[in-house]
Parts: sequence; C-alpha cells; structure tokens
Amino acid sequence: MPSNVIMPQMGESIFEGTITKWLKKVGEPVQRDEPLFEISTDKVDSEIPAPASGVLSEIRVKEGETVQINTVVGVIAEESGAGAQALLAAPLAKAPVSSPSQAAVPVAEPEEESQVPRSVRSSPLVRRIAKEEAVDLAQLEGTGLGGRITKKDILSHLSSREPAPDVARSAARVQPASAEVFRPVNDLSEVIPMSAMRKSIAEHMMASRRTSAHVTTVFEVDMTRIVDIKRQQAQEFRQREGSKLSYMPFFIKTLAGALKEFPVVNASVVDTNILYKKDINIGVAVALDWGLIVPVIKNADEKSFLGIAKAASNLAERARQKKLTPEDVQGGTFTITNPGVFGSLFGTPIINQPQVAILCIGTISKRPVVINDAIAIRSMAYLTLTFDHRLIDGAVADHFMSSVKSKLENWDEPIS
Repeated sequence: MPSNVIMPQMGESIFEGTITKWLKKVGEPVQRDEPLFEISTDKVDSEIPAPASGVLSEIRVKEGETVQINTVVGVIAEESGAGAQALLAAPLAKAPVSSPSQAAVPVAEPEEESQVPRSVRSSPLVRRIAKEEAVDLAQLEGTGLGGRITKKDILSHLSSREPAPDVARSAARVQPASAEVFRPVNDLSEVIPMSAMRKSIAEHMMASRRTSAHVTTVFEVDMTRIVDIKRQQAQEFRQREGSKLSYMPFFIKTLAGALKEFPVVNASVVDTNILYKKDINIGVAVALDWGLIVPVIKNADEKSFLGIAKAASNLAERARQKKLTPEDVQGGTFTITNPGVFGSLFGTPIINQPQVAILCIGTISKRPVVINDAIAIRSMAYLTLTFDHRLIDGAVADHFMSSVKSKLENWDEPIS
C-alpha cells in the first residue's frame, strides 16, 4: 500500500515549510527513516526521513515551493511490481502552494464578509509591529495557516507603504537617476532568489531594529588565564571526552552566572510590562554555509562546565548536519555571537527578539598592555554587549559586563 509523504509540523508555532532539496528522485528505492528531503522553516533547516520503505513514485511539491503543514509532498509505493508501476504511471497531482492570494481554509463569501467582521490571527510580534507602525491588521491578507498574518505579511506591507513626505524627499536624494543600474548588464551578473532561511533572517533582523532601542558597550578582557588553562588541558580533555576543548564553554558558563546576578538582562519587554524569565537559556549563533542559526543551551546555569561543553558541541554539530529540531532553537533568553573565530575585533550585533541583549566575542590575540606600570604581552579580547535601552540602562549594562570581565579574568572553576 502506498505511503504519503507529508510536510511535518516542525514546532507548535510553525505552519508551513519550504522544500529546499529532494534527496531522492522518482523511481529510486527508499528505506524507512532514510533522509528523503530537506525543508526550511522560519525556525530551522532540517532533513526529513522517509516514513516507509519502497520506491519514491511521486514528487508533488518541487524544490523551492512552500506549502502548509500536513500537505502531501510525495508518495512512496511498495517495491513489489504492480502497485509501484501503477503509481509511477499515474498523473501527478499538484499540491497547494502558499501564496498571498491563497488561504489555508475556506473564507466567507464577499456578501457574508460584509456582515461578519473578519477574525484576525497573528503572533504577538506581528501585533507589536502593527501597533508601533499604526497598521490595521484587519486590512491585511494573511498567507499563513487559516489566513494567519505572518511576519512576512506585515513586513511586506510596510515596505510597500508610501513613505512620509520628508522620508520620500530624502530617499529621492540618494536614489540613482535610473533603476537600470540595479539590473544585470552582462553575463557576469545574475539574480538569485533568497533562500527561505535568508528571507527569515532578513525579516527577523528588520523586525528587531523596529522593536528595540539598540545601544552597544565595549569591554576589553584579559583572557590570558583561560588561554593558559585551555593550552595546558586541551590534550587531556580531548582524550577524556573525545571532543575538542574550545573557548565557548568558558563564555557560556560565565554568562550564566552573570545573568543570575542581573535578571533584567535575561528578561523581555511585553507591551508596558517586564517579563523576568526564570530559565537561563543561552543561544549560540552557528555560521553555516547557507545561513545563520542559533541553537539554544537550555538551563545553562544548572549545568557544569563539562555539561555545557558537551551540549554546545552537540548542537553545533547537529546544526551543520541539519539535524536540529525546532525545540533546539526555541526558548532562548540570551544570545552569544562569535565573529572572533573569523578574526573580527568586535561587532555590534542586532538583538535576537524577544530578548533584550546579545554578546559579541571578538578574536583573542596577544597584545602589549600596561600592568602595574610595566608593559606585558597578554591574550586580550574585546567583548561587546548590544542591549535594549527601553529596559536596560547603560549603568546596568556596564555593571553586567564588569561582572563578566571579572569572572573571565579570574577563572577558578574546574573544567572536568
């Protein structure tokens, strides 16, 4: 009997997914639980396993198409002769593809809609953006499940609105005389659509800039003690644990302690209220060839150094293998980004909503510094904290960073 391959629901708040790659072709044999296709959602990229063994007889949703959860995207036929041959010969049915003009469920006819107000479905983030930008959500057509208004819908609406007169005049001064300069002019130029992950990152970043009042403070930290510990114990750690000792667990462990001291940095803004979060869940940005993802180490304050090291290594590896689940990237209360591995001195990252702060780690390098009126060579790094000034004052941010600096420079915890 044939088995339908469906678009899975990769998390409670996820209603659609984009097929980025089929790993099998029509007519090829498939084993149960073997990776069958890759999907991308607004939370995570992941490989989806085959629900049954047999032959892939149909691909109903092509690469690059976005469909709602529970949509049949393909069919696996039994390998034994007749059933598979019949399915291979059958015409392919087109799966519904999400588009701005297509809703997930039947909607009222125009005559009925004029008498019954339309129910608006949206997330708290969408409602917050609508409030700040004075947008009537009832006037928007939602492309999500059941007509739900998504981030993409409201950001698309905002980008298409007529700008205020003074903004329009400013834009006119900086726009080129002709849009032709943006078009490909020879064979060396090409236009490639954004991936689902890249579009999601773009929307998330723009929403954050509209939401938070971004301010950044920079601290210089002497990492010599930790560099020495890492150098002295790296080989033993690898032999004992089977994995490389990196600097990241030192930062995560330090931040977990500092966030307990300064709970406001681990909070969120909800309308005119402050939501203090009991859990300390630290997300660590992982750079991938196809984008950026932030897996989360849950309850970092309750873990030992070794527990944090194992969790960070496991999440990073699964992110690169597209093995993360939506739960792995949800629930973060604070985020770390580490461009220092690429040689960056420091950065001013954008806050990962609905969080109120993000730490950027610069490269660790040897520099001459003055200690007790003498010049010494030390391993130094710049740490920058970008914080939401709606909630966190500069003095609080600097006290928080002073605590982080002190903990790192005077590290005294075992790493076993």
